[in-house]
Amino acid sequence: MNDIVKELGLLTLGTRLKRLGERLQAQTQEILDAHGTSAPAAHQPALAAIDTLGPLTVGDLAWALGISQPGATRQLNQLQAAGLVQALQSSADLRLRTVALTPLGREHVALARHRVWPAVEAAVASACGGHGMALLAQLDALEAALGESPLPQRAPRAQPTPGTDPAPTREPRGHHAPRSPHTPT
Repeated sequence: MNDIVKELGLLTLGTRLKRLGERLQAQTQEILDAHGTSAPAAHQPALAAIDTLGPLTVGDLAWALGISQPGATRQLNQLQAAGLVQALQSSADLRLRTVALTPLGREHVALARHRVWPAVEAAVASACGGHGMALLAQLDALEAALGESPLPQRAPRAQPTPGTDPAPTREPRGHHAPRSPHTPT
C-alpha cells in the first residue's frame, strides 16, 4: 500500500513531521524505560529547561519550549503529580507561580543528562546518517520563515476557474435579498 502522506510531499509536511515526532518520542521512551527513568519522553524538554534555566513561571516555560501556556500547564501538573517538580509562590508577586525541580527531579535530570540524553542523541544522529546538523538547520530556517510570514500569507489567493461563476454567496439567516418584480414567488 502507498504511503499517501509521503507521496503528497510538502502538502502534508505538517502531518509527516507529526508522525515522525510521535515515532521519535515512542522510541525515545523505550530508551528512557531501559534506563529506568520515570518521566515520559514528552516531558524531557520541560525538565531540561527547568534544570538549565532555573525555576520558571508557566509562561516562561511555554516560551522556552515554544508551546502554548495550557500545554505547559498540563505538563507541569503531570510532572508535579510525579514528584519531579514543585510549585513555588513568588515572594515579589504572589500571583506568580514558579516551578522548580524537586530533589527527585534533580536526580532524574542528572541521570538523564549523563546517560539517557546522550544515548538518545547518538541514536537520532545515527538515524540521520550524517545529515543531522543539516536537518536541524532546515528546521530552524522553516520555523523562522513561518514566524516571519505564516502559510496563509504565503498561499496564493483563490481565483475562480475561468468560465465558471464564482461560488454563490449565502445570505445570512433572516435576511432576504429584495425581489425584483420579475422574480417568481
